[in-house]
Amino acid sequence: MIPLNYNEILMLHGNSGVIGIVKAGTRNLFFLETEDEEIVLGLEPDDLLVSSGFDTHKTTINGIKCVLYMLREVGTPLIVLPKNHPASKRLKIVVSIGSRTRISCDITPGTHPEQDILCGVDEFGGVEILGVPGGVEFRNLDSGRIECIPFTV
Repeated sequence: MIPLNYNEILMLHGNSGVIGIVKAGTRNLFFLETEDEEIVLGLEPDDLLVSSGFDTHKTTINGIKCVLYMLREVGTPLIVLPKNHPASKRLKIVVSIGSRTRISCDITPGTHPEQDILCGVDEFGGVEILGVPGGVEFRNLDSGRIECIPFTV
């Protein structure tokens, strides 16, 4: 287990992508918007917001922090694009919310309302990220560098 507090962000740095992870904390309701409906997601404090970026540039790392801040602190809803939406090809950062997230490089970014799967780079394909009391657990993580830093913008 890797410790993670509410006021921290865990960054998993790879060769070709980055994953950011924060605890849901006291915000327990998140909204997921699809083309047809609004889904309310109820979370526990140790559940996670996980964001995947498709390169390692500083702008992407800052974007991950900003997206997670917008979701958790501002209450911005998650938006799921319809299948085959042209914007999917332009997404640089995607997000999943819940107690467990599987990283897959075989899905289309931004089009999955299921919150247990997240598009990521090949390097992290098959990794599972679990929110546990006081921290985060990884399964199938074979590469990358983990950094825990203050969660501020």
